[in-house]
Amino acid sequence: MARSQFFPGQRWISNTEAELGLGVVVEQTGRSVTLNFPAVDEQRTYAVTNAPLSRVEYPVGDRIQSTGGIELQITERQELNGCLFYHGIDQNGEQQTLAELELDSRVRFSKPQDRLFAGQIDKNSAFRLRVETLEHQYRHRRSEVYGLLGGRVQLLPHQFYIASQVTRRAAPRVLLADEVGLGKTVEAGLIMHQLLFSDRARRVLVVVPDSLVHQWLVEMLRRFNLRFSILDPLRCTAMEMADDGNPFESAQLVICSLSFLAGDDDRRRAALEAGWDLMVVDEAHHLGWSEEAASHSYLAIEELARAVPGLLLLTATPEQLGQDGHFARLRLLDPDRYHDLRAFREEESEYRTISNLVERLQAEDVRSQLHDAPDLVRALEHYLGGEAVRRLQDELEQGDIEGLIEDAIGNLLDRHGTGRVLFRNTRDAVKGFPRRELYRYPQRLPQGYVERLQDAAADDALHPEALFDDEDWLDWDPRVAWLVDWLRDHRDDKALVICARKETAKALEKQLRLYEGVRAALFHEGLSLLERDRAAAYFAEEDDSAQVLICSEIGSEGRNFQFAHHLVMFDLPLNPDLLEQRIGRLDRIGQRHDVQIHVPYFEDSPQTVLLNWLDLGIDAFSRSCPAAQALFQTFAPRLQTLMAEFDDAGLQQLLDDTRHRAQELEAELQAGRDRLLELNSCQPVPAARILDEVAEASRSLELAGYMERVFDLFGVEQQTHGADSVVLTPGDHMPVSSLPGLPEDGITATYQRSLALSREDMQYLTWEHPLVSGAMELLADGDYGNTSLCSLKLPPLPAGTLLVETFYRLHCVAPKSLQLQRYLPQGSARLVLDSNGNDLTGIIAHAHLNKLAERVPRRTAQNVVNHARAQIAELVEKADHRAAAQNDGLRSEARARAEALFDADIERLKALARVNPAIRDDEIEALERARDEVLAQIDQVELKLDALRVAVVE
Repeated sequence: MARSQFFPGQRWISNTEAELGLGVVVEQTGRSVTLNFPAVDEQRTYAVTNAPLSRVEYPVGDRIQSTGGIELQITERQELNGCLFYHGIDQNGEQQTLAELELDSRVRFSKPQDRLFAGQIDKNSAFRLRVETLEHQYRHRRSEVYGLLGGRVQLLPHQFYIASQVTRRAAPRVLLADEVGLGKTVEAGLIMHQLLFSDRARRVLVVVPDSLVHQWLVEMLRRFNLRFSILDPLRCTAMEMADDGNPFESAQLVICSLSFLAGDDDRRRAALEAGWDLMVVDEAHHLGWSEEAASHSYLAIEELARAVPGLLLLTATPEQLGQDGHFARLRLLDPDRYHDLRAFREEESEYRTISNLVERLQAEDVRSQLHDAPDLVRALEHYLGGEAVRRLQDELEQGDIEGLIEDAIGNLLDRHGTGRVLFRNTRDAVKGFPRRELYRYPQRLPQGYVERLQDAAADDALHPEALFDDEDWLDWDPRVAWLVDWLRDHRDDKALVICARKETAKALEKQLRLYEGVRAALFHEGLSLLERDRAAAYFAEEDDSAQVLICSEIGSEGRNFQFAHHLVMFDLPLNPDLLEQRIGRLDRIGQRHDVQIHVPYFEDSPQTVLLNWLDLGIDAFSRSCPAAQALFQTFAPRLQTLMAEFDDAGLQQLLDDTRHRAQELEAELQAGRDRLLELNSCQPVPAARILDEVAEASRSLELAGYMERVFDLFGVEQQTHGADSVVLTPGDHMPVSSLPGLPEDGITATYQRSLALSREDMQYLTWEHPLVSGAMELLADGDYGNTSLCSLKLPPLPAGTLLVETFYRLHCVAPKSLQLQRYLPQGSARLVLDSNGNDLTGIIAHAHLNKLAERVPRRTAQNVVNHARAQIAELVEKADHRAAAQNDGLRSEARARAEALFDADIERLKALARVNPAIRDDEIEALERARDEVLAQIDQVELKLDALRVAVVE
């Protein structure tokens, strides 16, 4: 029978739409043939001469299934009138005959040899890409920084160090207490991303103050591609009315406000019943607690904290003054460990002794102290033992004791009780912040404002333009004229202008853009997220961009504008935390210029009082004031009284009292600041090593080249957009309905971290971006590129020789959370056999074979496979046997590596538990269970054929 002939009843499969299943020839008329695909109830008509179809012919020995559920082991095959009949033994041991018309149409060829013999032969480029994908997946999953590559964040040592330390634990329960501006939200995002990416957490609940709900939503999406859902009373009520079940079970990742959760017992119970792997609580210092009583919010979080395995508490430094506040939050993390406040206070006093020892070991004169200070020697012997101290003293004369000093410090840190659960970095310890400079621009209060402010509240003087319904104030407010002149004098500089109100921002932007010819962009809460992104992008562009971005107060929340260094405050916020947020848009690690803060204000007005208090009282413009909020709470009544009724003597007294109290509070902070915490929160050498591993694993250039080939395979249209970015849009003929992470309207993306940090409108593509990881999983877990046929010229081999190149993947159906690939010695195994079964693996490298491989037309390739089917099947079987022989050795290597890593961690935790009660028993037990499960899964690992290429020597 000629291959091009079609007979009704024959079964064929589409080479381009394999998901249609087996097709049945309905009729052939002239130059066309029509097939019905029963599995999807669709019909296709093809030209006979170039139909992308392959005849399905099962060989003797294969198993087939009928539409009626009969499973048949083929013992004989007959052809009658162009159609095949299969004879064999069914699942009951009885003889059966099946016509090919009766075959189950839902069959899918997934094994490489099955697809090859069914005529589904992929291009050589697809085969190469599949092999490359397996290599990238193995390298990435084996990395020590797996799960930490995907964030659009700066590579800051303290943040990555904390994330790396925390994510090593089975169920992390820690307090992140860095000072303002050091990125607690980023640290929490890195931790969440790693746990979710590695499948060690699936359901996460984030609880934040009402004002931060949307900021967290945007931050997690923009920085980490984590799509949270917001739960609020309106949405919950709608779901309950629709009888959609527990609202907290409607999404895997949920954000809700603390007031929403704590203010309704039914909501709290629903959250408790939903079950979570991790809970994150921001601004945890708002959870009031004392020995006598606890707030309703504290009790609500406490109830959830007992039920959720993982817990991250985030809090700022000012509210952490005093041991009671520390104890209240530590009590949430581990109520069994921290149950007695008096015992905790006693324990803390001992930590100060250890802290002093660490500082003495870090001193420049440590050698002379070890030699001449008996009190230091006795103290070290008490904590480290006599043997360790003797080794130190013995090495004094040799001159090289740095390593022993580091070991001693490490052992002392291990004894620090809260060091395992509390991380705190300070601005003094974390370098890289710019200087701040304040420029004052006093203006005369115009008569129009004088008249309106006579009967207005003092707070209205902070933004008096709000007293007018129209925009006439723009014509005579001297701040507007000053801003226009300033922008003209600084044409080459970008400036961020922040106002308290949306209406003020809109009026200013209109005035500058329409009447003053200034390139301005507008950013406020009334715009959609897309419109805000466009405004930010217009401001961020280097060429043909906005000189100024006019923001309402929302511009001070969560955005990064560090490419600019001029900040204009059109008005001043009363709350100093809000002032710090405004300055924090530009005052960031990585800012390359001094931050210049420009404040136009009205003389002899409440604005003058507030400006002086913020500047001369708490020094909030030149630095981040850690006690600012506590000072504001103390002096707010007097401040507001003076704003309402100005008194020069009263202002001077307020400034003196504020400065005096600020010095007291900062002295308390310095005295209570635990050196051990700072050392534990970022150890420089390990932190530097982590950043080196992140940089090495990122491989942005390699990723860009790889993804260009992936996008070509999947039909994604790529258009260059600048030097380091690309526009990606779904093509019209993609082999899949959609790619994860690629919306219908496409995206603009970059592989460069530096560009992604300055252009938040662009997607940052990493090995862990949903689009990249999703495409890789489609490639590796599907059948793309798992068969190929090529020709090549290889003089040592005679023409007509067949080469079979096989790739075997180490396969195990294990939970992703076990991260099994960390222990496997290799991700895949390759074998090359010739026609005689000779092993040429070490002689013909994969890369060499790729260079020699020549394309073979599909029709020719199918004919070659049909002609050499028996020989190919025999060679594949031989390769399978050779691969199976490697299983035991690979398992042994994997077991040895897993046992070494787990046993070292378990022994270290057990040793720590003997001197540090913060090590929980369940941590050790969880690690032991994980070790046992990993070892059990390793015993099931085996090499399975993943990809097959046949090469014909010309």
